[in-house]
Amino acid sequence: MSDTESDGEERTDALLSWLGQREEQMAALLAELVAVPTENPPGNKYRVCADLLEKRLRESGLACERYEPSGQEKDEDAPVCLLASYGSGSRTFYFHGHYDVVPAQSAAQFRPVRKEHFLFGRGACDMKGGIVAMLYAILALRACGAELNGKIGLMLVPDEETGGERGSAWLAHEGLLGRDGVGMLLAEPTSGVVWNANRGAITLRVRVFGKSAHVGLQHQGENAFERMHRVVERLQELKREVEQRTTHLRIGAEQARSSILMLGGQSGGGTNFNVVPEECWFTIDRRINPEEDLEEEKSRLVGVLEECKKEGMRLEWEALQVGRAAACPENGVLGVALARSVEAVTGEVARFETCPGLLEIRFYVARGIPAFAYGPGLLSVAHGPSEYVDLRKMIECAAIYALTAAEVLKP
Repeated sequence: MSDTESDGEERTDALLSWLGQREEQMAALLAELVAVPTENPPGNKYRVCADLLEKRLRESGLACERYEPSGQEKDEDAPVCLLASYGSGSRTFYFHGHYDVVPAQSAAQFRPVRKEHFLFGRGACDMKGGIVAMLYAILALRACGAELNGKIGLMLVPDEETGGERGSAWLAHEGLLGRDGVGMLLAEPTSGVVWNANRGAITLRVRVFGKSAHVGLQHQGENAFERMHRVVERLQELKREVEQRTTHLRIGAEQARSSILMLGGQSGGGTNFNVVPEECWFTIDRRINPEEDLEEEKSRLVGVLEECKKEGMRLEWEALQVGRAAACPENGVLGVALARSVEAVTGEVARFETCPGLLEIRFYVARGIPAFAYGPGLLSVAHGPSEYVDLRKMIECAAIYALTAAEVLKP
């Protein structure tokens, strides 16, 4: 064994030992965060959660900057972005996490429950557990006396679940995201693999209009529900064509290789069973493989809706999110460092795959910064009624984050 390998093993053991003694602390902080119902949509309790995070970051001895979009009410729901840092110099290795969560199935999900090494609650997996792991990765490096040529920036944002408009997208627009960045790790629940690419997304809400009338006089009305179905039929033609395409990148399941056009993730309309519906609506969720062009696919999708309008159907649409696909080579400095860290901690060879959804690595990749997602938790439970995270996986991930940052920023 070489001296370098021996030093690497000693550092890994030291980090895991320090982190392993702090499982209770990590669980307590995670429980605090889960108890804040940062549901998005609509975007609840953002400021409450950011205030708690900032307090804990400063108590941990980290410098912390606070960014708030102008024109927002300063109430408990106001969006706040935080950037904590450790180290010195301009070169910055970013840890990135979002503190908003998808809506809960019940209020009980915001009452965290601990069962041995598992903590249950909305956001435990996606991705407040990852945020805690990243914070403790920094604290572990400090405790173990790691020397860094640069600093680690912990960026915490809202609005990820709806495209990042008041979070990462706003920071990028303002030139505040990824400054002097040499790499980024995102703490999404990746089920034990590394995501080095993600699909793009176009999400629309379509409203179709008719004319209200009593069911007994339906001939005087115009049925928006029936019109909506004619629009959906046209979109299904595009769906059949789109889903014949496949990505050539590695992806978890063979069935997930196809490009995606999902109709009716949400839908609604009408006022009562005996009234001709005056308005009906539905969503379109188009997920674009990295080989496809975002603007071209958006144009084709909107083109179907415009054709329906030309045929006399009254409708309108709005974009809920638009995000580009992104891909980062696994054989670069960061990819190699991350793979080595995963193997050092878990004993398993790192597997790189394409995320089936949208990732915030795209904001960094667009700026030429290598970025990967790797985090504790299973994607299969992330948005479900029994969401949980394994605290032991949080400890492993914290060690992996710390080792990766130390290698990328080695003097």
